[in-house]
Amino acid sequence: MMTYDERTDELPDREKAREFYSKYEPKEVLGKGISSVVRRVVEKSTGKEYAVKIVEYSGDELKESTLREIEIMRLIGGHPNIIDVHDTFESDSFVFIVMELCPNGELFDYLTKVVRLSEKKTRQIMKSILDSVLWLHKRNIVHRDLKPENILLDKEMNVKLSDFGFAIQLEPEQRLTDLCGTPGYLAPEILTCSMYENMPGYGMEVDMWACGVILFTLLSGLPPFWHRRQVIMLRMIMEGNYSFKSPEWDDISDSAKDLIRNLLVVDASKRFTAEEALNHPFFVKDAKPDRVFLPRKTFRVYIKVAMTIARLKTLKNKPQPIKLVDLLENPYRFKPYRRMIDTASFNIYGHWVKKGEQQNRAALFEVEPKCDLKNLHAKTKIEIAQEA
Repeated sequence: MMTYDERTDELPDREKAREFYSKYEPKEVLGKGISSVVRRVVEKSTGKEYAVKIVEYSGDELKESTLREIEIMRLIGGHPNIIDVHDTFESDSFVFIVMELCPNGELFDYLTKVVRLSEKKTRQIMKSILDSVLWLHKRNIVHRDLKPENILLDKEMNVKLSDFGFAIQLEPEQRLTDLCGTPGYLAPEILTCSMYENMPGYGMEVDMWACGVILFTLLSGLPPFWHRRQVIMLRMIMEGNYSFKSPEWDDISDSAKDLIRNLLVVDASKRFTAEEALNHPFFVKDAKPDRVFLPRKTFRVYIKVAMTIARLKTLKNKPQPIKLVDLLENPYRFKPYRRMIDTASFNIYGHWVKKGEQQNRAALFEVEPKCDLKNLHAKTKIEIAQEA
């Protein structure tokens, strides 16, 4: 693991990397890897902000893979959805890769906040990812580690494909057999090559499988292949065992599901290419037919909408309807009727008659009217008339 002096916050190897420090001022750490650190830096001459990936050489193999990553990033530069390399510096122990800064972080972190994306947002993100993958594949480059953690978002929330540590440029007819990548995104053929000998190997199709996993995850918020026991999860991948479970997939369109089915295909030869995926109906918008304006029907709809909104606004002020059966069975449970019953019982008997409550035992037996209310009301009317 790369170390740095936390007290002074200075990077090591400063004397041997004078050229880097003369051009850039390192700032806070953005992320750490096993043998690398990513920091925010400011270019002294322009004041622009960048991200620098600083890799410490811990062996010839790591040095070779790092230099290969830099070479690949230079080959694929110029695409709007691929991270751009601004500058590179190399010393005896470290290499500095200065790249464009993506302040909104990883797609994985964004997905963690929102859980799942709408089809419209997913369509936008996946189109950018597939465009960048197509750009790679046209140059015979396979990424081999596509996942939301390696997809960054710039300040305008545009997708930027990054981390080409496992990427490799294939020779004509070349097939790969080494095991690399992230378990949940591994294609079946990668697992097959690692388990059995004399297998034909794999190629750029593995990136398309990973795109299918990403698409599935963006739409549902859940990975298609997951189990707490990794052995079972890997078996699910090799069998292509996934499903569109309810309720996550109830409101997802058939075109989105169909695209996933054509990406998560165990047989790599039948799996969609990046170009075929981009031409799928999920991305191709059909021309909308011309609409005929019907004024009467439109006005009627507007009236119903206005009435519905008005009713919703006043709903909380209106009493809820009461069923006659419930009222006859137990009228005392309803507050308006409870008040009427209590008032009437007090006027008639001179005390409250409340079922199920403790009260004066003598009062329970006082069930005779305290007076003749009918004659009392008549007498009151006569007195009022005489006074007038």
